[in-house]
Order: sequence, then structure tokens, then C-alpha cells
Amino acid sequence: MFVKQLALVGLVAGGALLMWPASASAAAAPVATVSTGGGDLNVRTGPSTSYSRVATIRNGTALAITCQVTGMVITGHVRQTGAWDRLSNGRYVSDAFVAWQPARPAVPACAAPKPPTTATATVNAGDTALNVREGPGTAYRIVGTLGNGTAVSVACQVNGQYVVGTVARTGYWDRLSNGRYVSDAYIAWRPARPAVKWCDQQPPTLPPSQADFIARAVEPARASMREFRVPASVTIAQAILESGWGRSELTRVDHNYFGIKCFGTPGPIAIGCRSYATHECDGDSCYPTTATFRVYRNAADSFRDHGRFLVVNERYGPAFNYTHDPNRFAVEIHKAGYATSPTYARSLIDLMKQYDLYRYDR
Repeated sequence: MFVKQLALVGLVAGGALLMWPASASAAAAPVATVSTGGGDLNVRTGPSTSYSRVATIRNGTALAITCQVTGMVITGHVRQTGAWDRLSNGRYVSDAFVAWQPARPAVPACAAPKPPTTATATVNAGDTALNVREGPGTAYRIVGTLGNGTAVSVACQVNGQYVVGTVARTGYWDRLSNGRYVSDAYIAWRPARPAVKWCDQQPPTLPPSQADFIARAVEPARASMREFRVPASVTIAQAILESGWGRSELTRVDHNYFGIKCFGTPGPIAIGCRSYATHECDGDSCYPTTATFRVYRNAADSFRDHGRFLVVNERYGPAFNYTHDPNRFAVEIHKAGYATSPTYARSLIDLMKQYDLYRYDR
């Protein structure tokens, strides 16, 4: 699961906190400045060192920041974070090297930029032609073939029959622009495989406010409570904490509100898996890592899979002795290992109290 240790009213984006403002007034306008400890700060075309460096900014220079995105985790002079600041000229700097005075303000989220390169997909089937099928599996009818080296136009991907091919071992199937399918096990991507869109997935979402987020979460949380007996208050609190009020990239793009990992399979509800940068904690030590998380068609599927996940994993069984005691339920799922943050249960309970999420259990 994502580790959310810092706050109850914001998004932990690899360690950085984005918050909605509590009030419109402020004693002084916060100023962001470069804080590298001495050297210059690289400015890039996107939120990762894989994007081109287009400029440098001297230590101590004031910055005009318009919004933030989640990108590559960077250990900098100020903090360790996956947050990147988009400047007024459309370029990016890592928030790991940005200091705010007198205090960090509310920084809005912005849409992620396009990948730094455009990948080309070509058939790599060895000495034979690649079968094109009506669906994502060998049980579907063959409707054509593609010769080795042929460029293909991939519209989106689905999770289908697992295939061992010349390029990869995978269950991904690529839906071509003509609506037909080929196994991604025989598709070579140059210079590298991009984040291919999932077929039939709803567009990215971003709730405009905390109140709107809670309003959207109530019905799917109550549906999960009816089907799986998970208190709606706990479900909503977890969704807030794990998704950063719906602002994390995992939630906005792939509708994963609970940080549920794939563990080798997307399960019967998710439509696939995708790798994301995240943080894990071991005792008092936290560290950046990469994990594979489940991808959903929409928010409702994510909420339903969350309830099912707690039911089918036996280690969460003791929590279901307290379905009418949300606070104890939160403690039990934490004890069972839902998240590695040592403050996870306390954070859930504080959220349930602060926003009176208990009312949705009734």
C-alpha cells in the first residue's frame, strides 16, 4: 500500500504534502526558492531525470510555481519526494530542492505531461507471422496475420490469456486501431514500452474539493459495506489516506483508491497492473521503491475490490469481529499489515472523527 504518514488533509506525493487552503487569508505570500546546498538545479521538460534538461537555476533563486505532478522520487537537499513543480514557463524542477518561506502553501495538482519519447511498436515473432485475433486469447478466431517487422498501431491494452512469446511472457494483449488483438508477447517497443492506455477505462478524474471527494465515495463505500461488511467510515478514510483525496497519480489515472498491489495478479475485478514509484517503511525507516498496483475501469470497481481484498485475505479475518466498531476495525487491519506506516490506524481514526465519517455506517 502507499505509505501516508504526513497529514490528514492532503496528498502525500512521495513525501510532499499538497493541501487545500483552510482560509483565503495569509499573513505573507510564501516564496519558493531553489535550495540545493550550493550547486545549480536542473530544469527539465518533465517530472523525471529521463526528460531532457533544458536549463539550470542557481541556488537561492526565487521560483514561479504553478502546480505539481507526481514523478520520479528524488532525494534532495530539502526532502525526499516524488513531487515535481511545474514552473510558469511549463518546465519542471524536483520539489526535493525547493524551500518555501515562511511556510508551504496550497499547491494545486496539474495534469502529467506526455512521455518524453514516442514509442514505436513492431511485430517480433521470429521466423513466423503473428496471428491477429478477434479477442485477447488463442481461443478467439484468427482474422489475419502480420509479418515480422511490421509496425502496428496500438490503441489500448487488455489483460487476457498469458502467452510466452519472443519478446516477453505476459497476459497483455494489444487492441489495434482496427479493433483486433495481438499478444504483446510478440510486440517490440522502441525505444521502450510506454504506459499503454487500458481499454474501456474511464478518463482520469480529479475531485474539486474534499467535500466532493467524500460525496463521491459514500455510495461505493456503502455498497462495499452491504456486500463485504467493511464499515463505510473505514473505507472512506482509507480512500482519503491512500489516494491523497483523489489526487495521487495512481488514483487519477488508474482509479486505484486504496493502493492495492497486484501480487502477481490483478484479480477478478481489476483490469490489469501498472508499476508506480512509492514508499515503504520498515520500522522507523522509510525508503523509495517501485511496486505494481492494480488498475481499474472506474472508482466503483476499486471500492468493490477493496472490500473483497479484505475478505479473501485471511490475515484480515480478526477485523470482521468488529464491523460495528470502525475504530477497532481500523486497528485490526493495520495490525494485519495493510500499510507499513506506524501511524496508519491513528490516521484513519483521526479522519473518521474529523469528518464524522461514522454517519455513513448508519
